[in-house]
Amino acid sequence: MIWNKERECMSRSQTEAIQLEGLKNTVRYVYDKVPHYRKQMDELGVKPKHIQALKDLQLLPFTTKEDLRQNYPFGLFAVPNSEIVRIHASSGTTGKPTVVGYTRHDLDMWTELLARIITAAGVGKGDTAQVSFSYGLFTGAHGLQYGLERVGASVIPISGGNTEKQLMIMEDFGTTAFISTPSYSLYIAEAMQERGIDPKKLKLRVGLFGGEAFSNEMRREIEKRLDILATDNYGLSEVLGPGVSGECIFGTGLHIAEDHFIAEVVDRETLETLEPGQEGELVFTSLDKEAFPILRYRTKDISTITFDKCVCGRTSARMAKVTGRTDDMLIIRGVNVFPSQIEGVLMGMPGLGPQYQIHVYRENYLDRLEVAVELLDGSLLDRYIELEALREKVKDKLHTILGINCKVRLVEPTSFERTPGKAKRVFDHRNENK
Repeated sequence: MIWNKERECMSRSQTEAIQLEGLKNTVRYVYDKVPHYRKQMDELGVKPKHIQALKDLQLLPFTTKEDLRQNYPFGLFAVPNSEIVRIHASSGTTGKPTVVGYTRHDLDMWTELLARIITAAGVGKGDTAQVSFSYGLFTGAHGLQYGLERVGASVIPISGGNTEKQLMIMEDFGTTAFISTPSYSLYIAEAMQERGIDPKKLKLRVGLFGGEAFSNEMRREIEKRLDILATDNYGLSEVLGPGVSGECIFGTGLHIAEDHFIAEVVDRETLETLEPGQEGELVFTSLDKEAFPILRYRTKDISTITFDKCVCGRTSARMAKVTGRTDDMLIIRGVNVFPSQIEGVLMGMPGLGPQYQIHVYRENYLDRLEVAVELLDGSLLDRYIELEALREKVKDKLHTILGINCKVRLVEPTSFERTPGKAKRVFDHRNENK
C-alpha cells in the first residue's frame, strides 16, 4: 500500500527539482526570519543567492542541539507566537529542553508524513491502534495518533505505563497495531508470558516502533515473542518528530520523506558529506517547515543512505536502521564500542532474555566494560556449571565482535527496571567519586 503515490514514487529528477526549490525557499526564509541563521551565514560569507544547486547545501552552516539550547526557548522560531498552534519539547534531562513549534501548515504536513509511514507498515482503515507512547511534550504519541486517524484507523490513546491495563485493552478491544518503544514491547511480551496470554490468540499483527534505536536482532526477538511484524520509524523533534522516515512491510530500510527533507551522511570527524552507502552521521535540512525550519541538523545518529528503488515501489532514498549515536559510542582502551554491537550479540542467544545493561568503570587508570544480562530461567543461577558455560560463551562472542575482553554478569529475570519510555542501557561510572 502507498498513501501518496504521486509524491512517494517520483522520479529522481522530480524529487531533486522539489528539493532544490524547497532549499532555495528555506534558505531565503531563515535568512530573513531567524537572526541566528542570518548571523551564521554572514560569518561564512553565504547569502541566499549563493544557493543555486543541491550541492550548494554544503555551503550552509550546521545546526546542533547546543544551538537550540542557546536560543531557548523560541529564538529559532521563524514566526511570531501568534502563528504557533503547537509547542513540543525534549525531556531536558541534560539541561534546558529543546523547544520546537508548529504552525497549522506544519501540523498538516506532519500528519501527511505519518500517514505515509503508517500505510507503508500495512496499517489503515479497519485497524485498531494502541498508542502506548507517553503523551505530553514528547512528539511521538501525538504525531502517531494524528497519522493513524488520517489513514482511518481506530486509535486507543492509552499512553505509556500501566501494563496490566495495556494487556486488558489489547485483549478486550482487539488491538491490531501496537505503537511503543521497542524495549517496552519486549516488556509487554514478558508480561503476556507471565499471565499466560498467548499472543497468537490476539488480533495483534503489527508494531510501529520508534523513540530509540533497536537492532535487527531485537526486531527478530520482538517478532518472535509477539507474533507480529515489527517496523521501525524515525524522527527527531528538532527535525519534525516521527515521520521523517519509516519502514515499509519489506523492511529494506527506512524511506525518507525527501520532498520535505534533504538527508545527508557526513563524516563524524571532518563533517565532509559522504557518498551513498558510506556510514556516518545523519544530517537533515527541512524544506517547507514554517515555525521551526532547520538547516543541516546534526542528529548524532549513525546510518547510511542508499538510492536503490525498493520492491514496494517507493523511489525515495532509504536510510539503514540507526546503528548507534556518536554520543553513545564508548571508547574502551582505545577501541570504539557501540551498544548496538553488544545488543546484536545478546539478542537471540539461548538462555538470555532481551534486557541488558552496559556498565563502564575505571580501575587503576584502565577502563573496564561489564555487560549484565537477564536470564530467561532464574533457576540456572543454581546450576553453576551450566551458568559458567553460558557466561563464557557470551564473553567469547563479545570478545570476537568487540575486540576487547569484558566482564559478563548473568542476573535474575526482571532484575532491571522496565519503563514505557526509552530503556536506559549504558551506565558510565568513570567520572564517579572524582
